[in-house]
Amino acid sequence: MNTALTQPGAPMKVRGIQKRFGAFTALDNVSLDVAAGELVCLLGPSGCGKTTLLRCIAGLERQDSGELYLGGRDVSVLPPQARDYGILFQSYALFPNLTVEANIGYGLTGSGRDEVRQRVGQMLELVGLLGSEKKYPGQLSGGQQQRVALARALAPAPSVLLLDEPMSALDARVREHLCTELRQLQRRLGITTLMVTHNQDEAMLMADRIAVMHNGKVEQYATSQEIYDRPATPFVAEFVGQGNWLPFSRNSISHAQVGGLTMRLADDAGRAKSGRLFCRPEAISVNPPVHEENLFPAKVREITFLGNRCRMSFELEHLPGHPLLAELAPEAMPCLGAQDIWVALPPRSLQVFA
Repeated sequence: MNTALTQPGAPMKVRGIQKRFGAFTALDNVSLDVAAGELVCLLGPSGCGKTTLLRCIAGLERQDSGELYLGGRDVSVLPPQARDYGILFQSYALFPNLTVEANIGYGLTGSGRDEVRQRVGQMLELVGLLGSEKKYPGQLSGGQQQRVALARALAPAPSVLLLDEPMSALDARVREHLCTELRQLQRRLGITTLMVTHNQDEAMLMADRIAVMHNGKVEQYATSQEIYDRPATPFVAEFVGQGNWLPFSRNSISHAQVGGLTMRLADDAGRAKSGRLFCRPEAISVNPPVHEENLFPAKVREITFLGNRCRMSFELEHLPGHPLLAELAPEAMPCLGAQDIWVALPPRSLQVFA
């Protein structure tokens, strides 16, 4: 047994993975690289293929074609026990009849009793549960059970950690706290980590990079800021965060016609002659103090107070029947008492999708 907390983080490579279940294609030529020590989230809705990809990497499913490399080794056809990873499932899968101590030490086969006891103590200290050795899973909270499952996954000192929706059984406040804890722990250990989630907040909070999946494909693989600010496809734009869509036709390279309005576009907005313009709600200026480009009269439909921000629904005067959203700081609410306002859609905020 390795006495280090983990092995040095190992890079992971996925090359052209295909997986079908009968006529259904679960994974369609999926490729991605995960650097040593990096935390990557597979993000997407149910049925997009993210869990199937994780199971193929773990060896719990056999891909129909493609290759998998962990730490430079081709593990494409190796059994799960030969792949040098720890895994934390959505259900935690703790043994209810075993103590915390026995659960964590379960995978440490071939080690002496004193060695196992020392290792279990290291893991309990790592996850902040010293003193809970003799408790049973039923005596622990959901967050504590998750920590025990994480300690068990890390106990054999794997070079790769696989997480399958590990926070989904927890309430929102505990989830956010444990996300932060897990991220800090992962950075401290330098362990390469691949995490499956459908929760975009989790992915944004934790990941170095996010692979947004849809219909068995990776639609975009980038940092959270890149994915949010410059989504690569309409699906990514709609799935990550809120957004506004405006139908347009091109007047020129620098201008688009949206209903009865002409809007200026940024030089790198895209070259499509028609389609939809995409804009984040927080990019819209409401009653700006100075003149801005793409400034239009609008009518307020509804204002919703959301604590640290307000969400306003409005219609552009020359685009009726097409509600849009803007997000503002709460202190901006008093100036929104009137129904008639002015809004600006900055050219840099408008992205073109054909």
